[in-house]
Amino acid sequence: MKRSGPLLTLFAGLLLGLFMLSLNATTGTKSASTTYREDAPAVTASPSPTASPSATRTTPAPSPTTSPVPDAEYAGRTDDDSSAVSVSVRDGRAVAYFCDGHDKESWLKGEVKDDGRMRLTGEHGAVLNGTLEAGRRIRGGVDIDGGHYAFTADRAKKPSGLYRATATVRAAKVDGGWIILKDGTQVGVLTRGGKPSPAPPIDPETGVVTVDGQQLTAHPVVP
Repeated sequence: MKRSGPLLTLFAGLLLGLFMLSLNATTGTKSASTTYREDAPAVTASPSPTASPSATRTTPAPSPTTSPVPDAEYAGRTDDDSSAVSVSVRDGRAVAYFCDGHDKESWLKGEVKDDGRMRLTGEHGAVLNGTLEAGRRIRGGVDIDGGHYAFTADRAKKPSGLYRATATVRAAKVDGGWIILKDGTQVGVLTRGGKPSPAPPIDPETGVVTVDGQQLTAHPVVP
């Protein structure tokens, strides 16, 4: 009986050890490894700056200034010296007369642009294209009856310029046109009943002209 004490103690110790091991297995916790990740802060894209309308608006270049087309008369000859041309300008419009002093003539009219360019038209397809140069002269050309006539017409001073007379003489319609050049030379065509011929001279001071014994008055022509 005396030897059973130590054995019981040993046996009790073993049971206690087994019990503790069993308890550990059933209630013990396994450390879970955790991974730490720090999310990067979200980056919000800022909208690209928009230029203000005032910064992007292009200021238009100022329009070139042009002087008003002056009211004036112009008279001159074609480059081949075969004919004369006169142009009268008023309020941006023009009337012109081309004649050779024999049987070829044309009245033309149209507008004058602010830059001095003009395109005047007449009967039977006649056309005058010209450019007013600094209000001092007109250079251009007349296309008439299949021919082209380049000309220069300088600014005219009275009595130089363009004149016209229309009337009925002896039951015939009379229509006369005259150009007085700066040297006093007169170039004109008189049409009687549709038949052209050289025009008789007019008085440069009064415009009076005698046609078939009847006096007529030629007046300055304006648009």
